[in-house]
Amino acid sequence: MKQFQYICPTTQQGVLDVINKPGTKIIAGGTNLVDLMKRGVTAPDKLVDINHLPLKSIISTPKGLYIGALALNSAVAEHELVARQYPLLAMALKAGASPQLRNMATVGGNMMQRTRCGYFYDTTMPCNKRAPGSGCGAYEGVNRMHAIFGGSSQCIAVHPSDMCVALAALNAVVIIAGKKGERRLPFTDFHRLPGEHPEMDNHLAANELIVGVEIPNNHFAANSYYLKVRDRQSYAFALVSVAAALDIENGIIRHARLAMGGVAHKPWRLFDAEQALAGKPVSEDSFKQAAQLAMQGAKGYGQNAFKLKLAPATIAEALKHAAGLA
Repeated sequence: MKQFQYICPTTQQGVLDVINKPGTKIIAGGTNLVDLMKRGVTAPDKLVDINHLPLKSIISTPKGLYIGALALNSAVAEHELVARQYPLLAMALKAGASPQLRNMATVGGNMMQRTRCGYFYDTTMPCNKRAPGSGCGAYEGVNRMHAIFGGSSQCIAVHPSDMCVALAALNAVVIIAGKKGERRLPFTDFHRLPGEHPEMDNHLAANELIVGVEIPNNHFAANSYYLKVRDRQSYAFALVSVAAALDIENGIIRHARLAMGGVAHKPWRLFDAEQALAGKPVSEDSFKQAAQLAMQGAKGYGQNAFKLKLAPATIAEALKHAAGLA
């Protein structure tokens, strides 16, 4: 690890004044960034510690729930408001990482974490995300964990977060601060697909800072479920995960929200399947039909082709749990 400068501004403006300089990285919990630095994947000249900023709030608002960017994953997962009104988020957070990591990781850092693709972490291997133009080792290599949606010839890596899948399903909004003030971005638009520039994970500019997320009020608390399929029970990234939320009245689905993890470069929202479920009766047939519809455009790359069957089965099972049929 190369030497770097460490600074700790005490104000948001102080952070915004320095983060746009080349070679600068923001650090909060450091649960992903420090690993990347140790492995030589990234080598910043300067770290800007933002832990002194007042961004840890978890509060109810007239429109829903506000969560500060520095709120710890463990604090959010155990918060009474989250558990009662937004249990999908609590379930997703508890499915991620380990208790020790959740006690350090922040909401903003979770959003900014980078792929766990082995080619990205191995600096001796080609990776367009780490070294643009070097190629994608996973394309015809070891790709069991990789994307079946939204990939490109440049990259088929997947986003690793569980929390982000739930926030995508819950129509969260990202609050971003910059020199010109704050802007709001739908969570589903925050992360990027790889396209021709897989090195770009999201739409956050270099001179901007995530200050929080907002989740709008909804009627999904009674019928939500997060299902994560992985190789081992704990501390493993998803092969496929599904965040499912249903608004049910008299056995009929009024509204549905679905998002997947482990299948794309970003949390993958299943808009077509959601629309197909609206107005349908709560039944296994409805769920299976929606699951098959959700697979339009999916593509396997050899070792990960099993996801083409695992994904719809996981969608249907998550919906069954959310509806109370499992």
